Amino acid sequence: MAEGAKEEEAQGLYAVLPWDKFSNWLHCVCVVTFDLEIGQTLELVYPTHIRLSEQEKTNICYLAFPDSNSGCMGDTQFHVRIRQSPGRQGLAPDLGVYNSKCPVHLKADPGYFHGYVYFRQIKDKTIPRGYFQKSVVLLSRLPFISLFHKVAHRMANEFFERGETSIEAACHDVDQWAPPLPGEQVSLPLLGEILQTQIPCKSSSLTSPGSPSKCVVQAPSPTVLPSVHDVNLYKSFCPVLSHVHLLWELVLTAEPIIVMAPSPTVCSEMVYSLVTMIVPLLYCADYRPFFTIHDSEFKEYTANAHAPPSVILGVTNPFFAKTLQNWPHIIRLGETQSLATPQKHKLKKASNLKMLDSKPGVYTYYKSFLQKDKNIIKKLIKGTQMKRPCEVQNALLRRHLLELTQSFMIPLERYMASLMPLQKNISPYKAAPIPKPFNPDDFIATLETSGPQLTSGIKGDWVGLYRKFFRSCNFSAWYNARYHEVSLKLQTLQLQALSDADLKVWVQGKKEVEVVDMVLQIKHKIEQSQSEELPLSGVTKEQLQKRLDDIIFTLPEDLRAVLKNC
Repeated sequence: MAEGAKEEEAQGLYAVLPWDKFSNWLHCVCVVTFDLEIGQTLELVYPTHIRLSEQEKTNICYLAFPDSNSGCMGDTQFHVRIRQSPGRQGLAPDLGVYNSKCPVHLKADPGYFHGYVYFRQIKDKTIPRGYFQKSVVLLSRLPFISLFHKVAHRMANEFFERGETSIEAACHDVDQWAPPLPGEQVSLPLLGEILQTQIPCKSSSLTSPGSPSKCVVQAPSPTVLPSVHDVNLYKSFCPVLSHVHLLWELVLTAEPIIVMAPSPTVCSEMVYSLVTMIVPLLYCADYRPFFTIHDSEFKEYTANAHAPPSVILGVTNPFFAKTLQNWPHIIRLGETQSLATPQKHKLKKASNLKMLDSKPGVYTYYKSFLQKDKNIIKKLIKGTQMKRPCEVQNALLRRHLLELTQSFMIPLERYMASLMPLQKNISPYKAAPIPKPFNPDDFIATLETSGPQLTSGIKGDWVGLYRKFFRSCNFSAWYNARYHEVSLKLQTLQLQALSDADLKVWVQGKKEVEVVDMVLQIKHKIEQSQSEELPLSGVTKEQLQKRLDDIIFTLPEDLRAVLKNC
């Protein structure tokens, strides 16, 4: 075989297969239509090789349409979250790389799909019911709300005008997109348009997403998205602005919350605003930006109204007002309101929630641990009176919530760091030590000298809030993640010490079985570092390989051959 042909064949072995790049961004695109006789039907799934379970199909069909009495004439966009069926394949390899470098709240979730819905309802006398009702739904692993709302808008409008071939064309465009890599600016072609944005990384600013620059794109001029994921917190919380600190506590401690709104657009934006108001802490309980009585988890979440699970549900159907009136925390939103006049709804006891005549507001039994920060509320109200841009209001509120969350988490991070053994106690010849256990009482004792009062002016029962937080899934997930990180750090330090050690001296006087055990341990750690489980530097890996060769050389020749091949 000629050299050139061999090279082409080798390149072919590593070629990206059709739809590999597509799956980094989208799982599939669905078109759902309403049929007068049989109800919602899945008209199209593209790419055609994608297989959805019957449960996933049913959930998509019902979630693709507004579930309310508001009519929703014209076009409506909203966001849903669907639990995937068991047994499905995990994330695409490129998404694994993305997850290792992105902010924790923007990770691709192998257990759920995010659905971006574009619904159109218009009068049509040619249809038996008199209305054209159809939705385009984009399924993705990524919570890129801003980006995929834009993509859904472009794709749906093209589909309604030109038909199925436009869906196919759009999907082939997406299949050309480079994988999402945190920190990178991307230019994404879509149906003759260029979407330009930046993929956030762990060190990205959380309060002021920057517009992409230094990225030269040929005509047409790109549409620049300042953020792939951001929603306007101020717009969502404006109707309940005076209760934003109470809502922060409810979300922080993963309390069950119902959001009742007149449209799926309003409730899905509010639910996503809630789960992201504790960033950079990850909200770890379940949440459904839009939830219907037909959802496959309906019974799971409503069976015990007196002891509901940790979940945030966004609903529009008035049926829920009766079914879930015993839930401990309910946010009732009215019709879309002007941002010029933040509402001052009083806090109401949850028992006061009646069926259909409830006024907008927050209904709860909860008593806040912390006092409100009246300064930020006054500043935002004054901003609306001065007609300050909504984007500026959003930045002010997001920064305040970020600083509040950081004030709460910094003492925990500091205490967690204190559980790590001293580096001088790490031996190259022994297994890496493990972190000391987390002791809530020991942590509470540190608050007097290093508590949140050092960085936050908010007063109140911080200790009580921490103790409640310790009982939540948000704490469990944070602690498990930090414990894993600290454990990896200790293993890395132990291996660095081992790479610097003189194993030729250590091996003297050791039994053969001890030497073999050390060889196998080092080989295993090197393999772990290759799969990025252990963050070892290239220098450390090279030194470990040298130490490995050193001690293998001390063994009998027949054993050497076995160990080199194992």
